[in-house]
This record gives sequence, structure tokens and C-alpha cells, in this order.
Amino acid sequence: MARIFITGSADGLGQLAARELVQLGHDVVLHARHEERARQAMAKVPGARAIVSGDLSRLSEVRKVAEAANALGTFDAVIHNAGVYLASSEEVLLVNVLAPYALTCLMRKPGRLIYLGSGDHKAGRANLENLHKSHRVSYADSKLYLLMLGKSVARYWPAVYSNTVDPGWVPTKMGGSDAPDNLQQGYETQAWLAVSNEASTLVTGRYFYHKTESRYNTAADDLVLQDRLIAICEEFTGVSFQD
Repeated sequence: MARIFITGSADGLGQLAARELVQLGHDVVLHARHEERARQAMAKVPGARAIVSGDLSRLSEVRKVAEAANALGTFDAVIHNAGVYLASSEEVLLVNVLAPYALTCLMRKPGRLIYLGSGDHKAGRANLENLHKSHRVSYADSKLYLLMLGKSVARYWPAVYSNTVDPGWVPTKMGGSDAPDNLQQGYETQAWLAVSNEASTLVTGRYFYHKTESRYNTAADDLVLQDRLIAICEEFTGVSFQD
């Protein structure tokens, strides 16, 4: 039985992954933005052990989420599922990039890290100097930066399996009811990477789509850009990586 923490698991793909993992017999801790959503989430995922509340668009609350999660012990896997799409540039940066960065740094190091990316990252640009000056980012850029974060973690922490997942354009609240992709495969890949011991999951720094390694924007492989992104995240959050 694995111990797993999933951000943004009050609904959508995070909640579906949580249900899948609970049904498989794993020990799952949920996360919701505030207490009311937390109560609703616990009712929708019977069998989840606990839930942590905190708004990931506020760095002060990100710290509280990390503290609450750490108080529950060390997790075998952390799924950074939370994300926003139709939001201000500031909120996109905070939730999609800075919150997973800060949580990665502040939480006890798990054996596996899964970051929820998007195929939209292929249209993203790693214009880090503009990011540094303006603190502005598009959704596509944010998902490119998240992939860069996942690859950076794989490089900095070689003992941790750190991978990024493209769930596809699936019919969730974010994706819309007409989204054409396979919803089940969208959430199963997160769960699979979190607990499977198949050889194809025991890798790091990879990008997956429906349980298969997939093509991605190769700007994410630029080590200079990776290090610059980490330095910017550290400056914005006041949180740094620990060896």
C-alpha cells in the first residue's frame, strides 16, 4: 500500500485519480482550496484518509498546505494535479508553477513526483527574462515551465522518480463537456505513475500521455533554462531546493 497526496483533488482529474487509488487499496490524502470544498471532497472519495485545505494561489497558504501534509508523514508519491486555465496571469503563475515548485521544496521528499502538464505546453515559450521582469505568464508557458520543473527535479534529485503527465483534452470542468479525449486514460496515467512497479514507470524526467512516453517541447531540456527557472521560482517564493 502506497501513501499518496494529490493536490486539486476536490474535483476533476485529481478526484478521479484519488478514487482509483483508494479502490486499489492505497492510502490517499486529498487537497481542496477551502474547508467547504474539503467537506464535499471527502464525501465524494469515501476511503480517503484525510484532506488538507489551502488556496494555492496564495503563497502563505501553500506553506500551510506543506506543513499540514508533512504533519501526516512522508508520502510515497505526490501528484501535483492542481491547475487553473481561465484565470489571471498572476493566478496562472502562482497555481501552475510557483505552488508546485514550493510544495516540492517544502514537503518531505517522496519517492515519486507526478506533475500534471498539458499538450498546450508545446506552444509555450521559455521567455524567462520577461517572466522575471513582468511576473506574467500564459497558460501554455506555465505548462512548459511545469515540465521544466519536473525535469529539473529529476536532475537535482536522481533518487526520486519525477515525471510529467499530459492527460489530454478530456471532458472535465476545465476541458469542457465536448472535449474529445479519453477521460479514464487521463486520470489513470497519474495513478499508474504513482504506484505501479512496471519498468516503464520506474523512470525519471519523462513526459507521458496515456501511459506512453510522448513527444514534447524540447526547450524543456535546456539545462541553462531549467536552472534559470529554478532561480526565478526561488526568488519569487523565498523557498529553495534542498539536497
